[in-house]
Amino acid sequence: MNERDYQFTPFIERFNEYIVKINESLSKEIECYSWSEFYLPLKYACQGGKRIRPLILNLAAETVLDKNIDSMNAKITENIFSVSSAVELLHTESVIHDDIIDSDNLRRGQPSFHVKYGYNASILTADFILGIILNISAKANNSLVTQELSKASIRMSEGEMLELRLVKNHKISQEQYISVIENKTASLFEASAKIGAILAGGNETQVNALANFGRLLGIAYQIHDDLIDYNNEERLFNILVKQNDEDNIFIEIMENTYQSYSDRARKELETIEVSHRSKTILRELTNLSSFS
Repeated sequence: MNERDYQFTPFIERFNEYIVKINESLSKEIECYSWSEFYLPLKYACQGGKRIRPLILNLAAETVLDKNIDSMNAKITENIFSVSSAVELLHTESVIHDDIIDSDNLRRGQPSFHVKYGYNASILTADFILGIILNISAKANNSLVTQELSKASIRMSEGEMLELRLVKNHKISQEQYISVIENKTASLFEASAKIGAILAGGNETQVNALANFGRLLGIAYQIHDDLIDYNNEERLFNILVKQNDEDNIFIEIMENTYQSYSDRARKELETIEVSHRSKTILRELTNLSSFS
């Protein structure tokens, strides 16, 4: 996986130092399956993307250790990048499913996976990806990491199922909307930050603070993303908007809501008493315009 596999954006350029290494690690994991029928579909599924979740994992690990990953013990560094790949693969698996459920035919300007490879291959590839994640988790040999990956996967599925029910009923409360994104999106943000802290040997306070940071940032991120694209009539957020008589006022309320979650995420970072640049970068990520 090289620089041609993703489009340069201000976000990619800003974090290119990390993203290049994350892509190298992801490529290394995928190359282990060069013998497989799934090899080329895997490469297609993983191309592109900002690598936000593995980036958060790496930055959380650096924040706990208060030094660059390159300065860490080789085994710790290897585990961090390997598990970063597992996090990105879990996201990739969910993307394959989401595009089928939402009938989205484009992803990052390219045909969605099910459009290119068909529905049957999509289901099988997602299953194959889960097997890769399990293998990476086994290599990491850390039960807490396995537990967090499992928990995130379960919650992501719960969020998707709840969303399906709410969309079908065409009735949703703001609390239910937050519950969906807290499970479907924020759970993997939370797991990423928490796993980074765990792999770096963080204490309980550090692990909990970074887990909370990830969860709050994930909620803010999804609300912000939905606000940008809320005219898409098939989305949960659009149903929520339509239920309110004064759209403009409600949109302003939701803008304040995502800003509140972003501010709370930033406050969680302040409980970690380090001054390493990675903590500064995590703080920058709470400015959600940086994701655009």
